[in-house]
Amino acid sequence: MTESDRSTMRRSNPLHSYADSGAIRCRSTRFQMETALTASLSYPLEKQGISTSATIFANLGTPALVEHAVKNGEGLLAKDGPFVVETGKHTGRSAKDKFIVRDEETENTVWWDNSAAMTPEHFAALKADFYAALGQKDTLYVADLFGGSQPEHRVKVRVINELAWHNLFIRTLLVRPSEEELNGLVPDYTIIDLPSFRADPERHGCRTETVIAVNYTERLILIGGTKYAGEMKKSVFGILNYLLPVKGIMPMHCSANIGPDNKTAIFFGLSGTGKTTLSADASRTLIGDDEHGWSDTAVFNFEGGCYAKMIRLSAEAEPEIFATTKRFGTVLENVVIDAETREIDLDDNSLAENSRGSYPIDFIPNASKDNLGPVPANLIFLTADAYGVLPPIARLTPDQAMYHFLSGYTARVAGTEIGVTEPEATFSTCFGAPFMPRHPSVYGNLLKERIAKGNVKCWLVNTGWSGGKATMPGIKRMPIKATRALLNAALDGSLNSADFRKDPNFGFEVPVAVPGVDTALLDPRGAWADAAEYDKTAAELVGKFVANFAQFADHVDQGVRDAAPKAA
Repeated sequence: MTESDRSTMRRSNPLHSYADSGAIRCRSTRFQMETALTASLSYPLEKQGISTSATIFANLGTPALVEHAVKNGEGLLAKDGPFVVETGKHTGRSAKDKFIVRDEETENTVWWDNSAAMTPEHFAALKADFYAALGQKDTLYVADLFGGSQPEHRVKVRVINELAWHNLFIRTLLVRPSEEELNGLVPDYTIIDLPSFRADPERHGCRTETVIAVNYTERLILIGGTKYAGEMKKSVFGILNYLLPVKGIMPMHCSANIGPDNKTAIFFGLSGTGKTTLSADASRTLIGDDEHGWSDTAVFNFEGGCYAKMIRLSAEAEPEIFATTKRFGTVLENVVIDAETREIDLDDNSLAENSRGSYPIDFIPNASKDNLGPVPANLIFLTADAYGVLPPIARLTPDQAMYHFLSGYTARVAGTEIGVTEPEATFSTCFGAPFMPRHPSVYGNLLKERIAKGNVKCWLVNTGWSGGKATMPGIKRMPIKATRALLNAALDGSLNSADFRKDPNFGFEVPVAVPGVDTALLDPRGAWADAAEYDKTAAELVGKFVANFAQFADHVDQGVRDAAPKAA
């Protein structure tokens, strides 16, 4: 075998190579790490009905968890400090394997058209088997954390893991209590995460060996059969999305930051639209990159960390995020690493297109100290339009804002998902349908109320393609510099004084000219070589919007229905 062959093998399967190399034998006597048991949990597992003889490592910090993960052979330390792991066949969420227990609590509160149901009997069997599995573990990692940075609106969450790096991940992503707050902490909800667990569809009422089961009555979430760590954070998001609307607080799948004028901007957007990238702006203070609440007094981050896409990350375009790939404490999922040199390759998608990095929010230099800011002055709806129809920015009325919020539009192309060879419209209501247990109208009406109350400016920003469909030869994505220039003009208020035209298809207002931005970008129809083909494609996209919104028509007022697009 040539050195080139060996290098290729190492890169394609670094963990296997690492285990076989003999360079570091984590389970050998040369690397036995005798770690003293941390202080006992204020609220012991026994009080939750969990009986286990496992050694419990409770509320370990980052260095200790990385040491455990290395010792356990769970991943590799990269040259510059991050811990690199592979998640196996699950490189993203298993949406079809998530279930909510349908009982008296949830029967009339959960949006069952969007949520798969599990019977209480099936959950009882699953819980019994999860608890039995816990009883057989030698080692468990437990973290007591907060979901939510505004103290009066947060939820206390206990997470029990069999993998040290999973415990590190969730400790990074949620809000970490102080020592004083840990003393006497009793969890409101518990998440048990066992990748080694294999569900039985017949016994547990699920679909496959993978299961995410949510029981709001018992305040218990069981995750089995997947190493994808994002299931844990999204479970906490789901909890808050269920609880907060009852208190009149708007939960949001969004990023948020604060300008020099102390005004907050919120960025809604599905995966791949630039939500994390655009909110990590050196000139603005970051509140958070993914999940927030909007109370009467603040926009507050649900989390204490960030979870960013790593594939083809650019030091030039995303310097703040790129810098985290060279920090100890960052966890990189499905990023290719050379097991010998420990160099990472962010451009290599051989393990996953959805490679991810998790890191504490304070790794971003300009992050908010308290993870919260004032109520918003601007709302930004981000979409990656692969049809090349939408302008790079448009100003929305409150009714149009609610229409686009409930629509939650983006489009995918080949390279983002397996089997996609043409643009494919995706509508995820509220820009986060998988995480919204209640009916979309609950969240839509909350948003409309808060927009009206705060006189919030609303914008639609297309970070997708211009001049044609994404699949056409030579068609490129919107330049990120142009997107940032348009955003800055919207957020500092200068865009409001520009001349606007009405889009003939969507009815929103589009600026005619903006300093520092190529005027040709602002006219999507003019950017196409064939205007007739643009009109055809625009009519197709309008039809998709109208068809999708039919499910909400009876839940909104006439003003929102009138905000629907109409083909020119």
